[in-house]
Amino acid sequence: MGGDTQLKSLVSYKAWADRALYNALAELPQEQLVTERPMLFGSILKLLNHVYAMDSVWKHNLEGTPHKLNTRNPDNAPQFTDLKRDQSAINRWYAAYVDRLSAEQMSSRVNFTFIGGEKGALKKSDVIHHIVNHSSYHRGHIEGVLYQLSVEPPTTDIPVFIRETNAK
Repeated sequence: MGGDTQLKSLVSYKAWADRALYNALAELPQEQLVTERPMLFGSILKLLNHVYAMDSVWKHNLEGTPHKLNTRNPDNAPQFTDLKRDQSAINRWYAAYVDRLSAEQMSSRVNFTFIGGEKGALKKSDVIHHIVNHSSYHRGHIEGVLYQLSVEPPTTDIPVFIRETNAK
């Protein structure tokens, strides 16, 4: 069907930025990923898991299937390597999803129930914008922690993505 060019670019950007962050985090000692910190969700690994879990919730919402989560912060986070693999897979799912939908389908509404129980409805395109924005927001949290650890985080700005992907 072709999908919306801007949304395709956004989900490609998300996959690129997530990959850059995960690759940088893979260089850290494992204990740095699981160390409890005064940060959102308590550790880098738990925050990464939150992002993946919410990507999964929105995927289920778009598919019209139950997500089976009752918290935004699952108790147990998988191993880093498993989470990296799963995040990459769901990013590929979003890219394929956007690619196969027409503009008319992207404007259609998705009815869903928030984890807290409230009902909601969004256009499919708004869901895609949200998952891209949500991951960007939390990458910023993680990058702030990296600076505290005296580790230079990867540059994940959209202009850098555009420069790097247009150079290929």
